[in-house]
Amino acid sequence: MYIKTLTVSDINRYIKKTLDNDFILGNCSVKGEVSNFKLHSSGHMYFSLKDKYSKINCIMFKSSVENLNFMPEDGMKVIVKGRISLYEKEGVYQLYCSKMKPDGMGELYLAFEKLKIELEKKGLFDISHKKKIPVYAKKIGVITSLTGAAVKDIINVTRRRNRKVELLIYPSLVQGTSASDDIIKGIETFNSMEDVELIIIARGGGSIEELWCFNEEKLAKAIYSSEKPIITGVGHEIDYTIVDFVSDMRAPTPSAAAEIGVFSLQEYLQKILNYKNTIYNNVKNTIDGNKSKLDFMQKTLEMNNPLTYIANEYENIDKIKEFLDFKIKITINEKKEKLGKTNALLSAHNPLNILNRGYCIIEDEQKNLISSIEELNKKYKIKIIMKDGTSQVRLIHYKK
Repeated sequence: MYIKTLTVSDINRYIKKTLDNDFILGNCSVKGEVSNFKLHSSGHMYFSLKDKYSKINCIMFKSSVENLNFMPEDGMKVIVKGRISLYEKEGVYQLYCSKMKPDGMGELYLAFEKLKIELEKKGLFDISHKKKIPVYAKKIGVITSLTGAAVKDIINVTRRRNRKVELLIYPSLVQGTSASDDIIKGIETFNSMEDVELIIIARGGGSIEELWCFNEEKLAKAIYSSEKPIITGVGHEIDYTIVDFVSDMRAPTPSAAAEIGVFSLQEYLQKILNYKNTIYNNVKNTIDGNKSKLDFMQKTLEMNNPLTYIANEYENIDKIKEFLDFKIKITINEKKEKLGKTNALLSAHNPLNILNRGYCIIEDEQKNLISSIEELNKKYKIKIIMKDGTSQVRLIHYKK
């Protein structure tokens, strides 16, 4: 038997052709764990898929990479769809991937996460942009299905909380490909109505597929651009959609949305009654307090009345007068006693008393006392004072 000798290129070309013509290898899905992941600057992705026993090299070209809803990374379990072929130059086979999704996660969930990240980066979830929900909205627009339980729940809650609030129902699809356009028309309609103060977008629970219209970017942008504040009550408490992040307030259920948007008339009236009682009590307390102050001031004035003061001072004046009279009497008596002693002392030392015993006093014209003959001999006029009077005397001196 003749065996033809082939070149390396020949054998690699033959193997490649064999692999490319195989039906299963030409369109297969392979699941495994990503390893040695590399995103090339060209936009192509290179990585390996491995399981417990084996691995296979993989490549995904840029055109396919751009359609991914997520970015793979080492350790991630994925399901890859593509074809297996040989890279002739190196002589190795590899999996050329056209599609990829995480193993165990739905494509809708991945699309949801991707859109959520994109809109968050664009600022559609910013708290600063959210409008304040009116506390006492009197007219509310509701966008929901007329056949679902959501509209019944909202009407029941509104009737229970406040029959005075007017509900305008915009019948809309809440499921399917046209639902988001229908809801957008409802938003535009209510924004054109000046007296509508609040919009509620509501739907009952469902699967992610059934709620998908609430995850569309055009609806998110319409809610973001709405001039009227919007409350979303979509699905059950555990359900989150893109519109819940964009809206001005997210309610866990349609009923909860009505609880938030419709103010309780009973609570409102009770609040007014509480304000009334508070104002009444404040006024009463103010009046009572001022009356007490007035009574206190009146008593203070009575106690400090000038007439009362004068009457009290009369008594004080009498006491002071008695005290002064007493002090004056004592002072006069003390002065009399002292004067008597002084008079007695003066009387005892009075020179006139000596004259009564026959003595006299001689003074010159200048009233100088003359107490010696020598002085007398020098004077020509003298005054002699005796007990019964005074005599002027002229002296004549004889020479011896």
